[in-house]
Amino acid sequence: MSSDIDEQLSSRTADLRIVVDDLSGPQVAALLTQHLAEMYDHSPADSVHALDLDALRGPDITFWSAWEDSELAGCGALKQLDATHGEIKSMRTATDRTGRGIAATLLNHLIAEARARGFRRLSLETGASDYFAPAQRLYTRHGFEICPPFADYIEDPHSVFMTRAL
Repeated sequence: MSSDIDEQLSSRTADLRIVVDDLSGPQVAALLTQHLAEMYDHSPADSVHALDLDALRGPDITFWSAWEDSELAGCGALKQLDATHGEIKSMRTATDRTGRGIAATLLNHLIAEARARGFRRLSLETGASDYFAPAQRLYTRHGFEICPPFADYIEDPHSVFMTRAL
């Protein structure tokens, strides 16, 4: 049954084009502004670890946008923590495109890119409230498991830390 679901998602996302993005376009800026606003709506300010446009332009981060024709469908970034460990940042699907497999396609792209870069581990931080449950389910389906804080994170009741070996 899982292969049937994967095939359905694959056909729904066949026209998705994922490209390295310089974060200069207005559609990307609007999606990331919405993303940050929602993070602050659902988590205390000191527990929001989402990055703004300037931070996403850092030399240790590669940012991808996903497009259906000329419409922005989602985005995601990969931050290099060290030579063997990467972190997923700013995973987001456009509100009008949720439930269509875009996040799974982006996540698979980030996992493949992390492997290609020689990372042996990929980690992430997401929120702990019910709002973040769909994201947690997505990551769990893709082999991520709950872990202790990593990198510069500290224990936080509003954060869930997840990781997977590659």
